[in-house]
Amino acid sequence: MQHIFKTTRLLVIILLTATIATAQNKTRKALFIIADGIPADAIEKLSTPNLKAIAQQGGYLRMHVGGDKGAYSQTPTISAVGYNSLLTGTWVNKHNVWGNDIKAPNYNYPTIFRLFKDQYPDKKIAVYSSWLDNRTKLVGDGLAQTNSIRVDYHADGFELDTINFKHDKESAYMHRIDEKVVEEASAGIKKNAPDLSWVYLEYTDDMGHRYGDSPQYYTAIEMMDAQVGKIWQAIQYRQKNFNEEWVIFITTDHGRSEKDGKDHGGQSTRQRSTWAVTNAKGLNIYSKYYYPGIVDIMPSIARFMNITIPVNYKREIDGIPLNGPVSVAELKVNLIQGAIDVSWKALSKDEKVKIWITPANNVKEGKPDDYKLVAEVPVGFEHVLIPVKDTPSEFYKVVVEGKYNTVNKWISPEVKK
Repeated sequence: MQHIFKTTRLLVIILLTATIATAQNKTRKALFIIADGIPADAIEKLSTPNLKAIAQQGGYLRMHVGGDKGAYSQTPTISAVGYNSLLTGTWVNKHNVWGNDIKAPNYNYPTIFRLFKDQYPDKKIAVYSSWLDNRTKLVGDGLAQTNSIRVDYHADGFELDTINFKHDKESAYMHRIDEKVVEEASAGIKKNAPDLSWVYLEYTDDMGHRYGDSPQYYTAIEMMDAQVGKIWQAIQYRQKNFNEEWVIFITTDHGRSEKDGKDHGGQSTRQRSTWAVTNAKGLNIYSKYYYPGIVDIMPSIARFMNITIPVNYKREIDGIPLNGPVSVAELKVNLIQGAIDVSWKALSKDEKVKIWITPANNVKEGKPDDYKLVAEVPVGFEHVLIPVKDTPSEFYKVVVEGKYNTVNKWISPEVKK
């Protein structure tokens, strides 16, 4: 009898160990959705059961776009500008996409797709989009400037197909395109399960421009929620039937005008107002008690997907992870009579932060910056004064490197486009 008990106990231990190992060894997948042109107040007052179901597993966050208002990183609240801020984790002063024409992206600030492919070349990426330029210009599919990155799966360019998606004055064709994109994305997730995917939906912005805050616009938002539900069902199918763990972020690229909701592009509170819904576990103190930006989604996905970001790029990212531990936030810098006043908010304890400074911006040209370590202090100090009389300049880049995240600011004499 004692032998039977020992054998049973051993089998239970083996089964528990195997179960834990299986959970720990799940393949991680990530997907983000940009639903165009929806301010936080609009999403919050409408019926969005699918978004709410996802948020119950992770959270709902009020967020912002537009960079630092009135400062060098002030960023137009325009669609493609917002997309690239998410993709690169940087504001417009770095990624250089100032409008929807996407004239000259600075590919020296890599997208989340490129960082992922550089580290995991055999893993798969996908773009399902109601706008072709997202893949060809922003991700830079096949371009020499992006190390000839290849998008493994894509469904886009439907806006160019005027036969199957005949254009009409009411933009109903755009809703049909979004439906097609969701159909392709859902099927692609179920069949191919790309490791990192982007879904872009446009119809909500079209209705906002046409009708402003109106029943038509609100109906478009509720349609978008139903579309998200289809993608979420595909993700749940994969998680149920395969050894996979998925994270999803749903967000928007800009808000709308306070007057009537028809316009955007400026820096008013509502035009800067955005949001995010995610199933991500471990949302941190920064996400809950500060005011996150669209640039924070990129490093959050990178953390979940175990993407190691090279230090030269890490020092350029303007976002802070929303998941897991963080060290510092709200960095501020000010040049005062030959010294830089550096201050931050400490979000951790019992660690030291390193302060790095350079008077140049070589990364813009694809070259390394020559940073100097100028101080190392306990994170709880929350400020330090750095003399720079020996390196006089009108421009400095300041980096505060903590154990869990890195933040940066520029000192710039004026805002330039």
